[in-house]
Amino acid sequence: MTSLDLLGKILQFATGLLVFAAVVAVIMVVLDRTGRGEKRNTLQLVLFLGPALALLAIGLIYPAIRTSFMAFTDRAGEFNGMDNFVWMFTQEEALITLWNTVLWVIFVPTVSTAIGLIYAVFIDKSRGEKFYKMLVFMPMAISFVGAGIIWRFMYAYRSENYEQYGLINQLIVTFGGEPQQILQNTPWNTFALIVVMIWIQTGFAMTVLSASIKGVPAEQHEAAMLDGASPWQRFVNVTIPGIRSSLVVVITTITIATLKIFDIVRTMTAGNFETSVVANEMYTQAFRSGEPGRGAALALILFVMVTPIVVYNVRVLIKQKEIR
Repeated sequence: MTSLDLLGKILQFATGLLVFAAVVAVIMVVLDRTGRGEKRNTLQLVLFLGPALALLAIGLIYPAIRTSFMAFTDRAGEFNGMDNFVWMFTQEEALITLWNTVLWVIFVPTVSTAIGLIYAVFIDKSRGEKFYKMLVFMPMAISFVGAGIIWRFMYAYRSENYEQYGLINQLIVTFGGEPQQILQNTPWNTFALIVVMIWIQTGFAMTVLSASIKGVPAEQHEAAMLDGASPWQRFVNVTIPGIRSSLVVVITTITIATLKIFDIVRTMTAGNFETSVVANEMYTQAFRSGEPGRGAALALILFVMVTPIVVYNVRVLIKQKEIR
């Protein structure tokens, strides 16, 4: 990039900021000169919510409607009925993709939440609590692509005649085993990818659940102790009911993130060796194989899978708000 190109980019950025500031200034001036009462309130709603609603319609609603129509078309854009969905549920490759997605949804939320909960309970009120939390939370600060690259080095493979630089294979060799092509061995390669997602999401689960555990009234624990309850009984009968709503939020949030998983699979295997998931296959069909209809059908299935979880999560949050 030359100096003139850089100057041009800076001018574009400055112009964008000025336009944004001018639009906000116009809105504020119009509101300031509007009288009080219902008219002013209505105008405020239109001016402040209007741009957001317009962007929502352009960036979300319109693409969703267009994708839904595309799901029923072939690569030439002609209507082909349910062919894309028939392909999805009959072809072995597509069925493997759906099965892999199910495995991700079963293991990632369950294991991440379980490890996060156990960790939060054991470090609660310990001397180095903040430090221990930081250790587990750090992967949350890494992008999925970065995490995928890190774990590719962890799983790196070299033949027996060479020194291993991947940590996992080095450990296998150290204990007398043969190095394994972890990312190519089906079906264990899918679980190797799932481990990466668990590594990232455990920090989120631990943070939320730790805060929730601290919100459980100490009086309840003391009353249970006076009744002779063991630590396990207090955990099951006092702590778990006290953090139930947080558990639901954590599990549903991780489940939604897992259903959309793309970066880790794309970075580590690109969906090869039977490791593809719905989001990755959607990208592959739409942009690599020239089958936008199949990609749209996969996107529609993904939307259908996520929607009930989102609705359930919203209902739980509304109930919590009503209780408060």
